[in-house]
Amino acid sequence: MTDASRSSWAPIPAGSGFGLAHLPYGVFARPGEAPRCGVRIGDSVLDLSRVSVPHGADFGHPSLNAFLGRGRAAWSAVRARVVELLSEPSFRDSVDAHLLPLAEVTLSLPWEVADYVDFYSSQAHARNVGAIFRPDSPGLPDNWMHLPIGYHGRAGTVVVSGTPVVRPCGQRKPPTAAAPVYGPSRRLDIEAEVGFVVGAPSTLGSRVPASAFAEHVFGVVLLNDWSARDIQAWEYVPLGPFLGKSFATSVSAWVTPLEALGVARITPPAQDPAPLAYLADPDPWALDLVLEVELDGEIVSQPPFATMYWTPGQQLAHLTVNGAALRTGDLFASGTVSGPERGQRGSLLELSWGGREPLALASGREVTFLEDGDTVVLRASAQAADGTRITLGDVTGTILPAID
Repeated sequence: MTDASRSSWAPIPAGSGFGLAHLPYGVFARPGEAPRCGVRIGDSVLDLSRVSVPHGADFGHPSLNAFLGRGRAAWSAVRARVVELLSEPSFRDSVDAHLLPLAEVTLSLPWEVADYVDFYSSQAHARNVGAIFRPDSPGLPDNWMHLPIGYHGRAGTVVVSGTPVVRPCGQRKPPTAAAPVYGPSRRLDIEAEVGFVVGAPSTLGSRVPASAFAEHVFGVVLLNDWSARDIQAWEYVPLGPFLGKSFATSVSAWVTPLEALGVARITPPAQDPAPLAYLADPDPWALDLVLEVELDGEIVSQPPFATMYWTPGQQLAHLTVNGAALRTGDLFASGTVSGPERGQRGSLLELSWGGREPLALASGREVTFLEDGDTVVLRASAQAADGTRITLGDVTGTILPAID
């Protein structure tokens, strides 16, 4: 029997997106107990530290890192065993006691982030940003079509979904001011992105080709790279983003294994000019993920991840071409996901066209950038092997006032 044809004895609400074909990993705790690792099925989490799975000792830790570092063979073996436990009726009596309602647990950051790199891989996003800030110049920098541009972010401020985001302070220079001023950001923004979690490390001085992606990358998370556009605009020349980005990056509480997304792979957009040889991939792929951006209860955008110009494999190849080593727990993100239509833009910077064209909500409110109290939710879904849809763990954040 194939995994796609199996059904689970565990209760799974209709259309939940967390069926047997998904099985994302997370870290949870019940009141008074230490955090440990589990797999989500429906509206429950299976406590992997209490059932018979390969490398079971790894799952008693408060992060997935020990398991992530074991590599592809171990990831596949554990997934196969979890499918067996949740589908074979003979295991129900021994496993059911370790299936805990999500309402009774607290979720935390699923893994310890080693390094964080954010790319800039959507051609629509890059062209929009160019048109907003450099309307009289070419839409793309000279290097954009030749390499996946990125910046090295701050791993220590990657937070789990649901963590409030405090409005950052910093230097900004209003267009009419003669000198910079200090204070809270007035142009606080979102960036709807997809992140990739590295499991198996590489050796310093070596390179990881795009073809080896699946041997090193464990899974996928949704990601919101919060951005203070006014702080960023003043600081980014000549070295790029710094304080305008490093105050918070939110990720989902559930890591979706690559193995769950096999049927969501599609042919990526054509690349012209052809990339240099180290960026070549004998089996190039993109993910047909449909994202949603919700602002205070209203869906304001649906960015298509399938349109991203630079693929995840090319990002990984570029990240390591200089010999930089991968570490277990590394996170690299796609950059803002945007499509060619206004309703497909993945940031308020684009949706409001730099604040010049406010976004009208159904409530009557006009939005340029985020206000204190705003709540943003990112969601995404993809086709599953059993004909259902996978729902990635969502990413939620509410803006709190700046600290004086």
